[in-house]
Amino acid sequence: MRTYRIAAIPGDGIGREVIDAGIEVLAAVTERDRGFKLAVTHFDWGSERYKRTGAMMPADGLDRLRGMDAIYFGSAGSPDVPDHITLWGLRLAICQPFDQYANVRPTRILPGIKSPLAGVTAQDLDWVIVRENSEGEYSGNGGRVHKGLPDEIATETSIFTRAGVQRIMRFAFRLARTRPRKLLTVVTKSNAQRHGMVLWDEIAAEVAGEFPDVAWDKMLVDAMTVRMTMKPASLDTIVATNLHADILSDLASALAGSIGVAPTANLNPERAYPSMFEPIHGSAFDIMGKGIANPVGTFWSGVMMLEHLGEKDAAARLMRAIERVTADPRLHTPDLGGSARTADVTNAVCEAVRADNF
Repeated sequence: MRTYRIAAIPGDGIGREVIDAGIEVLAAVTERDRGFKLAVTHFDWGSERYKRTGAMMPADGLDRLRGMDAIYFGSAGSPDVPDHITLWGLRLAICQPFDQYANVRPTRILPGIKSPLAGVTAQDLDWVIVRENSEGEYSGNGGRVHKGLPDEIATETSIFTRAGVQRIMRFAFRLARTRPRKLLTVVTKSNAQRHGMVLWDEIAAEVAGEFPDVAWDKMLVDAMTVRMTMKPASLDTIVATNLHADILSDLASALAGSIGVAPTANLNPERAYPSMFEPIHGSAFDIMGKGIANPVGTFWSGVMMLEHLGEKDAAARLMRAIERVTADPRLHTPDLGGSARTADVTNAVCEAVRADNF
């Protein structure tokens, strides 16, 4: 029997609730499949640890994760710890050293969920956003001088390297090639950002020549928000910088019905390091402990993790179970306009997995 080593890092806020739910659902999947098992190791890293020790994760944290096959991550963020400390102390402290440069965020309208866009159907909104996840606006290059003085200066420098842009463009074109429409939209802002983003555009055009079977176009990021809202059916696969894709993927999930259903894969495509899978909704401290967090984004992230591990049949089974449950409005959590609780959705997905006959 195949055994995969999974690091479970719930992190902060509702991350603890949804990762517990995700582990429960994945256990149901392995019981149903019986061809593999998941050996889960739990790590209590996050803001509570920071408040006790001064660090979100231990100094040897990366070494402890290095031998894992995948990382199942909840969220990072606490109202009483500055956001840049929680983000750079945990999530980015894992993503960047493990070179998880391809952040993949599928977005589509699941059965039973309505888009806030009038008349938009599941056929109209079925996207995958590829986010460059290692450099760009989140490279960490910059600093502050003359702190507290009237002439204090803070700089935040975006870094675009030829190698970094080439690899994310090739990844996006390859992904677009696997989808029926074979269509890629490259998001840019090269009219105003005339150095790094012009390089981004130039490399996109160069790489496009390697993929003559993929149609592609280019869109300024501000105009892209209009296109996503007004002409969603014109889009399929999207590639954007670290910051731009971060913002656009939140808009995408809202247009698909709720940020609570949106998944993420932080991939090291070469598999030199473990990849990390997480919902995109964040820690949501306003609903922490109420038992109403939507676990679907975490379950869908679990689907992506199973796909990455090569367990495609199990991944498809879990996705069918998710869709069967979202199709029932009685199982919608408050973010979807319902009154179901996290446990209700979790139990229903587990039952759907067990009942799946494919």
